Amino acid sequence: MIKQLLSFIKKEFLHIFRDTWTMMIILALPVVMMLLFGYAVSTEIKNTNIGVLNLSKDEITNNIIQRLDKSEYFSLAKNYSSYNEVEHSFRRSEVGVVIVFDENFSENLLHLNKADVQIIADASDPNTARTLVSYVTNIVAQSLKDLNKTPQTNYQINPEVKLLYNPLMKSSYNFVPGVMGFILILVCAMMTSVSIVREKERGTMELLLVSPTRPIIIILAKVAPYFIISFINLLTILTVSYFVMGVPINGSLFWIFVLSIIYIFVSLSLGLLISTVAKTQLTALLFSGLILLMPAMLLSGMLFNVESMPLILQVISQFMPAKWFISAMRKLMIMGVDVKYVLKEMGVLVLMAVVFVTISLKKFKKRLE
Repeated sequence: MIKQLLSFIKKEFLHIFRDTWTMMIILALPVVMMLLFGYAVSTEIKNTNIGVLNLSKDEITNNIIQRLDKSEYFSLAKNYSSYNEVEHSFRRSEVGVVIVFDENFSENLLHLNKADVQIIADASDPNTARTLVSYVTNIVAQSLKDLNKTPQTNYQINPEVKLLYNPLMKSSYNFVPGVMGFILILVCAMMTSVSIVREKERGTMELLLVSPTRPIIIILAKVAPYFIISFINLLTILTVSYFVMGVPINGSLFWIFVLSIIYIFVSLSLGLLISTVAKTQLTALLFSGLILLMPAMLLSGMLFNVESMPLILQVISQFMPAKWFISAMRKLMIMGVDVKYVLKEMGVLVLMAVVFVTISLKKFKKRLE
């Protein structure tokens, strides 16, 4: 009986080892999950680009700016000379927060014992904006303590917070673009890869490939239903978010649809690429989970700030289609920017689609092994 048990165990091991890709994913998945959840999941925000509009240009304001720049939370990226430059910089997502010192800041502080400092934050991501404002306020308070070294001094610096794009700090403004990116890549990529691999497992794909129909026609026929379903999902999400959740659509609806269609094509081509590598549905699902689901949540900026992550994860995030889609959708939908401010994101997504489709078509074989 023991001998039979051992022989069956041996058979099961051989069966598992036979699928190389599945074996690699099973062993790599725990390591990847530990690294992602250990380093990517963090509510602390670091290395955020900060801008300064210093119209006072005195020793006090310079000391505050230096303290902000030396902090682990901020990196001084921009020095502005006018409010127009500040607005332009926010629209390009070059900074997360801007500090404004008016021209009478030092004079008011020294003669009236109080002065105002304006903190402007991009609140399209309300959690990040709230945290950044708190960081800046604390650093300004520490600078104020240094000024009030003696009992005779009682200077006061009053922060005036201005929240752009989402003054009510509604979390749904940030949540909806992220959910759109997550659902579209889930339906397009995962379902497409599984459906094609299912045909391989059943042997029906081989019958299709030996028919007079060209492979490209077969591929288009396989992905077309998921394109239509994804477009319906897009309409549903936009309708619910606008009429039920009260999330505004401040930008051009036309360009929102154009961006979404490009992202759907990227997701479909990625699913096609996975199907050319995976030999079983299990492998396709594991590939999708490893490459799409967790990275789409953790490395896209949907839940956690990418700039606060280790450099290697920041580099990996650049190859996540969801990161570029969510960033562009926030700009178009929440910030209401012109399409010229999202050309970079759209260009990256188009390039990804071309690369994925090219590789997939080359790997798609006329005869199945």
